[in-house]
Amino acid sequence: MSLDADVIIIGAGGGGAVAAKELGELGIKLLILEAGPWYGNKKWSRPNQERGPVSSSSLDDLDISLLRQQYTKTEHTMNDSISGRFRWGPADRRRSPWQRIIPNHGQLWQSTGVGGTTQHYWANSPRGYSTAIDDIWPLSFRELIPYYEKVEATLPVRPAPTTSKEEMFYFGAKKAGWSFIDTLNPTTPGYRPQPNAILHPNERLMDTDLSLEELSKIEGCTLCGHCINGCPHGPSVDKVAKRPTNISYVPLALRTGNVEIRPNTYTTKILTTSGLKDDRQAIGVEYKDTWTGETGELFANVIVMAAGCIESPRLWLNSNLPYNSWVGRGLTHHYWDWVTGVFDEKDIMRILGQEHINPFVGPTSGARLDYPGLGCIQPSGVSPGLFASLTFGFTQSGYSFKQGPSEPEPWDVRGRVVGNELKNWMENYQNTLSIMILTDDQPHKRNGVTLDLNLKDEHGPIPVIRYTPSKEDAKKRDQLVKISADILRKAGAKQIHRTDWPAHLFVHIESTMRMGFVVDDICEAYQVKRLFIADNSVHYNGIGGPNPTLTTQALATRTAEKLAKKYFS
Repeated sequence: MSLDADVIIIGAGGGGAVAAKELGELGIKLLILEAGPWYGNKKWSRPNQERGPVSSSSLDDLDISLLRQQYTKTEHTMNDSISGRFRWGPADRRRSPWQRIIPNHGQLWQSTGVGGTTQHYWANSPRGYSTAIDDIWPLSFRELIPYYEKVEATLPVRPAPTTSKEEMFYFGAKKAGWSFIDTLNPTTPGYRPQPNAILHPNERLMDTDLSLEELSKIEGCTLCGHCINGCPHGPSVDKVAKRPTNISYVPLALRTGNVEIRPNTYTTKILTTSGLKDDRQAIGVEYKDTWTGETGELFANVIVMAAGCIESPRLWLNSNLPYNSWVGRGLTHHYWDWVTGVFDEKDIMRILGQEHINPFVGPTSGARLDYPGLGCIQPSGVSPGLFASLTFGFTQSGYSFKQGPSEPEPWDVRGRVVGNELKNWMENYQNTLSIMILTDDQPHKRNGVTLDLNLKDEHGPIPVIRYTPSKEDAKKRDQLVKISADILRKAGAKQIHRTDWPAHLFVHIESTMRMGFVVDDICEAYQVKRLFIADNSVHYNGIGGPNPTLTTQALATRTAEKLAKKYFS
């Protein structure tokens, strides 16, 4: 059996690209299989219209002009869940997205393509809470610190700049009695700037001699507020302001000369030896070309699954790998919510010295309040279409005008807002401040990913996602919502709206292939040797509530080091 690479990595998203860069720098030959397209690569000048070549392995193929054409600031073009460039589906947008079975009123927010879901992530990069890791995970928080530091230096991660929405949030948090904390490892509650993987604003940002077009070609953030659509601003692909892995780690991986990436290649099966229960080994993969439907096999010494918290367990189950009752189980996703306040212009002027908050300016979220044991909250500013749907449409409470009298709550309105009331809110969009709630929800075996054996797509039985929050997690979320409403009220909000998101908004998905249950402390599968996992699914829990990407990247860095030492020393 001839080998196609030393290591095959499945998925070029938040973890796979990181592992590839680390292994490539050690001289190990890598092949990355990515199901979606590759934007900003000259070999695929029309990535949504034509199949293009099979693969790319050269840094010279990256093209900033193409990326600017393909990463537009049009909300529908980029983020529509059915036909957007950042949907979960094939590169050919004329075809349907790939199906998952999600509970009623649910939404799964993931992207295919080189860079994966980091293409539209907000670049928030806090560390997990030590209190959620120490004496709970199979490794200590101290063991993770050098890997956190390496990723923070590579991206790089720095405190986000303060724009008006952050300044208003800080004002309210201080008035509400919260303390400022100056640490990357919070153990007590407090507010701070968001650790952020976006290059700091360019020094010439306010230079009136530069046009917006000229400014967009200089290194540094333009504070344009379109982070969620994919950032196209910078002099070259590797110097774009926002640092998803297609911008940060993929160029570094290609620079090693040891990494080849095949987009439009969906992995359908892990191939293993037919040994006894305790000595099965991964030897390769089966794949399908998402344009032609052609299938094939590829072989390597080690296989790394980095397909995400839905596809990694699905791939295990569809590959008929050894039974493990925890495969796909224990799903956490930070049981979200969203609270918005609207302010009078005179109060905004008094606090900020300007007429409007303009929440759409700057990084999507440039500040946070950490509360280890409960979770965290972060002021968030999104574009108007997304703001309208997230704030007033996506709810489990029904129409606000249908809700009867209830006990006094710290918000004035709850649920779906329509008609003239919606018009009034949107007319005051520039004077709003929204806060996102991320709950420290705990893994439970009832939550997770299974297969529907009666429904199949071209890649096999499709995944079914289940999640029911516990009473304890619901209490945590409610407490964080009340903290958020109090901050808005103390800042001077004249009206507060709680969206009350459904429990089935899946974005920060973690823990479906948990360390200590499915994989060991270096993320190698207990039951299949030479099979590693490098995505959010190996997290033992939801790391306390903080955004998971940095922790996944730190773990992927560590896993690559341990993998290389064990099998390529």
